[in-house]
Formats: sequence, structure tokens, C-alpha cells
Amino acid sequence: MNGKLIPYTPLAVDFWRVAKFPEARIFFLSHMHADHTSGLTPTWSRPIYCSPITAVLLKRKFSIADKFIRPLELGESHCVPLDGVGKETMTVTLIDANHCPGAVMFLFQGYFGNILYTGDFRFIPEMLKLPLLQTNIIIDVLYLDNTYCPSKWHFPSREDATEEIKIIIRNHPDHQVVIGTYSLGKESLLVELAMEFGWLGVSPERMETLQLLGLPNVFTTATDECRLRVVDAHQLNSRSMAHWNCECPTIAVLPSGNRAGRQPCDSIFIVPYSDHSSYGELRQFVAGLQPRAIVPINKGPSCERYFREFLSTAQSSQSKTIIIPESVQRFMKEGGGVSACSNKCLPKRKACIFRTSRTHIPKGVCFDSPKSSIA
Repeated sequence: MNGKLIPYTPLAVDFWRVAKFPEARIFFLSHMHADHTSGLTPTWSRPIYCSPITAVLLKRKFSIADKFIRPLELGESHCVPLDGVGKETMTVTLIDANHCPGAVMFLFQGYFGNILYTGDFRFIPEMLKLPLLQTNIIIDVLYLDNTYCPSKWHFPSREDATEEIKIIIRNHPDHQVVIGTYSLGKESLLVELAMEFGWLGVSPERMETLQLLGLPNVFTTATDECRLRVVDAHQLNSRSMAHWNCECPTIAVLPSGNRAGRQPCDSIFIVPYSDHSSYGELRQFVAGLQPRAIVPINKGPSCERYFREFLSTAQSSQSKTIIIPESVQRFMKEGGGVSACSNKCLPKRKACIFRTSRTHIPKGVCFDSPKSSIA
């Protein structure tokens, strides 16, 4: 599971193990990939903040009650209570993560400082040009998608990777084409291919998702009538290819970053179409943000050493401790947590941050207290 508890707060991102960590009271979902929803069930009964697209997919997959799903518009700063009485609040702003439909980054701003949580993301330079990230705020902690940190792989742009796939298909005009993807992601690629090569065959389950996303009408469940069809990525193997080629000449295309350089057989073409940032792109992103600290999202050793040259040395004008407001402490204790950090003032440690002044003005929706919703 790729999720995190934010230290000294009731916040949890892509983290659903509430039985072990009851101090987590306010939950955020970055996107709907399975490694970020592990632990969610239809019986979930706490508010989940996410993007509008993720909200639709979340309801479909888990049948969670509407009252617990809190969609937030991207690009607006939303006021969210951090306690059970609405005394302490924070602002959260959602930013397109360029990963899969509905995937977002979260910018949290509150008594804990400024935290940017990327979730899974594919960096593009336009991200650093967003007005929100061009202000004078300092990112105290950057929770970073370290999937390819460090890595020797360099990924082409999605546009270049798409063109590479089109060339492969054009070079095999007498072949059926099977495209392997996961249940969510790479929809823009599929639309592009359908626009050039005609109807794209998909399963009824995938069609339901595509319709929820409001994509162009270029997909069909009549797969036998299509030259191009989509299957689950795990189906692309030597045995499947032998079976398909017994029926008619077939090639397969697997657009994936994590399998770059590995080709199980001659008729499967692996193209480095990645939904994650390469190591070089991560360095660009961190260099542009200049955060004060980095925490890796995925399990493994710390990745901060690979970006140390880009970290900000700016000092906070306020105390070098995080002061947890009393109302927030009570809120976390009501969940059974903060037994190990019940003092009002807590010393700074590596995973924590300096307190920074809050100059960001919240706009948009201000939600009711999570406590009143849980009751």
C-alpha cells in the first residue's frame, strides 16, 4: 500500500488502516489505482476527500455511501476542519497529477506548515508555472513519488511514445493489435489510437469506466469486429500470443515504464509510455520547488540524498516546533491516537516540519466538521 500518515496531524493520504492507527481521522485519496485503495471496503464510514472524477470511480468500485465521499474541485483552495468543533482548519488545494483520470496532488497548508503530497505523478514543466506554486510559500515537506528514484531509465514524452506506438501499428497493416493496460490509466493514448485506426474493442467492465469518464465515442464491446482491442496488461505473455496467432496474425503493444527493455517475445512491443516521472524529471521538479525536506511515498530507503543540492535552506520565522492545537489533540485522541505525542509542543524531527506563517486565503467550499459526519 502506497499511503502515508502525516506526522503530528490527523491527516492520512491513501492510507486506510484505521484499526492500527486510530489517530488518523481525515482521509484523502489521490487516485483510484489498487495500490492506493488497499484497505477500502463498502463499509467505510469516514469522509474521504478526492477529485470529482475519483469520487465517481470510488462510488462505482466500492459502493461507499455518498455522505462519506467529499469531491473537491481542482485549482481552488478548500477549507477543511482539523478537529471536531471547527475551531482549527487548514486549506487544501488539488493539482492535476498527470497520472491517470482523477489523479491529483494535494497542497496542505495549516498549523503544520506547507506540505505538498504528489501521489503518483508524471512531471511536466507546466506544473511549476502554476500560480499556486509560484507564490512565495516554501514547501516545508514534499512527499514525493519515488517510483523511479534513482533509475537509469529516461522516458520519452507521452506524445513521442504515442507516436512510436502508431508507427509499430502502421508497420503491421495485416495484423490484429492487442494493447495491454491496467483497468485505469492511459485513456488518452487509447483515444488517440482509435482516432487514427478506428474502433477500439474493450471489455464491458472497461466500457463502463470509459463511459463514466465521459470519453469520446470510439470504444465498443464488439471486440471481434475491431482490429485493435484492449486487454489487461498481465495477459500479454508468450502463451497468449501463441494462442492469438493461431487464429490470425497478431502483435501486442505494452505501453509501460516499469517494463522498459524487457520483451517476452518478438510479437510483443514494449514502449516506454510512463505515467510516473523519470529520475531526471523528478530532479527538475524538486529543483523548481526547492522544498525544505523530502519524504518518499513508496517503501524503500530515503531518496532525499539524491536531491540534497536542491533543498531550500530558508529558515522559518517561527518556532522550530510543531504546536498541535488543543482541539486537534482532542480530536486525534477521540480516535484513540496521539498517546505518544500528547504534549502541546513537540520537537522537530526529520519527518516533521517547521511551522510557517499562513498567507494563503481559503476559497471555495468549507465542509462541515468530520466528527459531525461520522456520528
